[in-house]
Amino acid sequence: MFFIKAKHFYFLFILLLLSIFLTNCQRNKVINSHGIMFLENRQELLVINKSNKNDVIARLGQPHSKSIKGEDTWIYIERTKTKGKMYTLGKNVLVNNNVLVVSFDEYGIMKEKIFYDKKNMNDYKFTKTETVNEIRKGSFVKSFLQSLRQKMRANSPK
Repeated sequence: MFFIKAKHFYFLFILLLLSIFLTNCQRNKVINSHGIMFLENRQELLVINKSNKNDVIARLGQPHSKSIKGEDTWIYIERTKTKGKMYTLGKNVLVNNNVLVVSFDEYGIMKEKIFYDKKNMNDYKFTKTETVNEIRKGSFVKSFLQSLRQKMRANSPK
């Protein structure tokens, strides 16, 4: 580096650092997927009162879960998340949250399909109030000492 002047050296060093940082930035989004990809498109291929269990398995694969009551309701899930923009500090952003519920009759023919997407998600608001416990108002130490006193009195000779 004897042939490079000091001011040029700093410029080249900064240029080298910038090129390293800028080339490591990704242009494509990182997408984290769970479940069956393109569930919305695949569910359109299923026809009510025509498709059977074998057709559903061929199009969607095995279900993620089956109904607790019986084997006639199948549930398929698709969830896709990606990293947010710079102003959200890289938090995960929900892109897709699709659920397909498929019901069959006793012969294995599809009788109902219900598709839920991100727009159908409910936002539940929980209250901030707390329930006061009337039975146990004392502290843990107080209740521990009371139970210890009761045990000592119960075991003492009368």
